Amino acid sequence: MSWSHSCRPYRSIRSDPSSLAPSGSSIDASPSNAGTFRHAGDATRCSCVPPGRSPPIRCARIAPMRDSGRPTLIDVAKRAGVGKTTASDALSGRGRISEATRDAVLTAAADLGYAPNTAAQHLRHSATGTLAIILPEVSARSAYYMTFAFGVISAAARADYDVTVVTRPQGQQRPRRLRADGIIIADPRRGDPVAERLIAEPTPVVTTEHVLEGPKPDGVVYSDHAAAMTQLMAHLDGTRFARPALIVAADDTDWSASLAHAFRDDCTARGVEPIIRYTSFEAPSHQVREATERLLADHPDVDAVVVGPDGGAVEVLSVLNRSGLVAGRDIAVASCVDYPALQFVDPPVTAVDLRPHAAGVAAAELILDLIGGSAEAPIEREHPIAVVGRASTQEGAAR
Repeated sequence: MSWSHSCRPYRSIRSDPSSLAPSGSSIDASPSNAGTFRHAGDATRCSCVPPGRSPPIRCARIAPMRDSGRPTLIDVAKRAGVGKTTASDALSGRGRISEATRDAVLTAAADLGYAPNTAAQHLRHSATGTLAIILPEVSARSAYYMTFAFGVISAAARADYDVTVVTRPQGQQRPRRLRADGIIIADPRRGDPVAERLIAEPTPVVTTEHVLEGPKPDGVVYSDHAAAMTQLMAHLDGTRFARPALIVAADDTDWSASLAHAFRDDCTARGVEPIIRYTSFEAPSHQVREATERLLADHPDVDAVVVGPDGGAVEVLSVLNRSGLVAGRDIAVASCVDYPALQFVDPPVTAVDLRPHAAGVAAAELILDLIGGSAEAPIEREHPIAVVGRASTQEGAAR
């Protein structure tokens, strides 16, 4: 007897350690992970068995995750006018919180009909001794993000914490399950569903740079990129470069949006047209080269190129060399992200030193302060950055 069915492959729950997860925890049922159960729900007989035969194993009944419409911890925090961590501590009876604040949170929870997620509470209050860093996919080839991650690791080690580094492809919609006492999200992007869902959970979250839309994290480590751009433009003006252009990632992060807005405002104040060419956030080498080539073809009067993407300045230099132009004499080149190679190219490139190792340390210290109760959400801390002038912007002779 022959028969067929359309079920996706699966593993027995008994063979999958993740089946020990608490009831109600999340699952990954995407096609690429078919058969990987992350939730042990009520068992039921598989419907794809030939008539008259018993199934050899039992399958987990997997229900799709959907928004229940019930109020969340963030809803309670907003209504009470406090941060997510403060609301969580008030509801659980933990933390150093005034009676007035605790009463405000309890009143907000009662008004909204909030019921805590007991599984999430259990995970939140079971210390793992681990921090998690969420990095963009570009981190694998980014000197900035690698140095940033080592900064987090060094600060965490001093506090006897381990670190899990998580990179994810662009477009991923669901967060993977993270057993961590705190989460650091580097450069969250506008409308990022993974960041939004992680921020909505009770686990403390710190972001490096602000979240542009959606729920806000417990803490933010930010830098004044607009001020750095203004300083860089003043430096170019002082060296007689008068027709600047900007190559920058699309403005779906706080960093890229700040650069574009500050550049546009500075050009407007000087009475020149702001010339901006956009790349993707990942900005592979060919995108930067193509943007530079189009820029020079469309605007032959440009005498300064400010490039945002990490590693992009080297690509700009290569295009100038092939075009017979000399960086620092014919066209100034400046980078919004400094990295070691820029000190050794010819000419060395002016750049904004983002101090990535120190930024990682600052992010780790803030999340540890939130976990330990010495800081209360919401909280922001500024991370200082500076423009480093080099030969690529020094001469300023008109073409």
